Amino acid sequence: MKQFAQQLEQFRRDLHRIPEVGLRLPETQAYVLRALDGLGMEIHTGSALSSVTAVLRGTAEAHGSAGSPRPVVLLRSDMDALPVTEQTGLEFASVNGATHACGHDLHMAILLTSAVELAQRRDELHGDVVFAFQPGEENHGGAVLMLDEGVLDAAGRRADAALGLHVLSYALPRNQLALRRGPIMSGSTLVRVNFRGRGGHGSAPHLTNDPLLAAASYVTSVAAAVSRGIDMFEPSTLTFGTIRGGETHNIIPEKVELLGTLRTFSEAATTRAKSIIASVAKAVADAHEVAADVELVTDSVPTVNDDAEVAFAHDVAASAAVDASPVWLKNPISVSEDFSWFLREVPGVFALLGAQTADSAPEPNHSARALFDESVMSTGRRFMTEWTIQRLRSSPTDGA
Repeated sequence: MKQFAQQLEQFRRDLHRIPEVGLRLPETQAYVLRALDGLGMEIHTGSALSSVTAVLRGTAEAHGSAGSPRPVVLLRSDMDALPVTEQTGLEFASVNGATHACGHDLHMAILLTSAVELAQRRDELHGDVVFAFQPGEENHGGAVLMLDEGVLDAAGRRADAALGLHVLSYALPRNQLALRRGPIMSGSTLVRVNFRGRGGHGSAPHLTNDPLLAAASYVTSVAAAVSRGIDMFEPSTLTFGTIRGGETHNIIPEKVELLGTLRTFSEAATTRAKSIIASVAKAVADAHEVAADVELVTDSVPTVNDDAEVAFAHDVAASAAVDASPVWLKNPISVSEDFSWFLREVPGVFALLGAQTADSAPEPNHSARALFDESVMSTGRRFMTEWTIQRLRSSPTDGA
């Protein structure tokens, strides 16, 4: 297994040095293609984004009745970095103004090394494996584009199950694998509200229709309305991070823009919150005699694990072959992940892996100073490969 440990480190550090942002990642894509070359896989690249999809055909006889289709599983890694200047001090730190501050370099290293191992063990695979390397996870819609381009059917039939994994530089102890039934991460909706009125001089506000005052009133009113309009057992949060309007201290502007984000853990709560956001905007605008335009963009839906699949994954993680000491998360976490779109289409599981370093005050994912313990990649690889082998020869069962 020393071979795999060395490969994990090499892949991770190489990829960490070449971070790219968004949907077009030519250097990262080229690296992934080189790493997969010679493994005997069917390789496809994306059109709308620089994705890589590789299909590995297992050679073990499929279980089940004669003539039944061979099972298919999908393994996914995100590829893109963040537009953040790295401040880690690592000898292999990036120098191009972007950084893999969310751990996607570790995810790619884990998936690439799993691909190498599974190609070597194809005679143990009672079905086919789709390896999906996805750009544009960080608010660029990459998952939806890959789905539109047919990634779930890359093996010739729809994947039976999907697995995703995410490392955390904080929140979980090092090497701790965490799972959860139902929602594990929130859905995210981008909120934009524009209030338009009639500007004028600050000495005569009665001659204006003040959109800034309406915007200020809206921020507090909609927060109260969401807290009262959604079941207290349905966690949700609405946060505004930007208010833009006006040029100077004594002129009432014509327009004020609010930008925010809505986080929810069920699509029912999302629907209800969106309705409240829109109706309160209209009510506040009417009260202030201004106009309001509301734009709500679904960035990601809640990431929801299938009960049977997550129970099966927990059993795999608890096996001696993985030794990842899995735990059940009591509560979901309020960040979002666009693997949620995959889990909306096929049953599957999203797992979290603690990669916290020995630092007494670890920086969270997305920080320019975020550090990840590379040793946990071995746990991620073992979990991913063992899940793949066992899932292709078994069916998950409820109640585990």
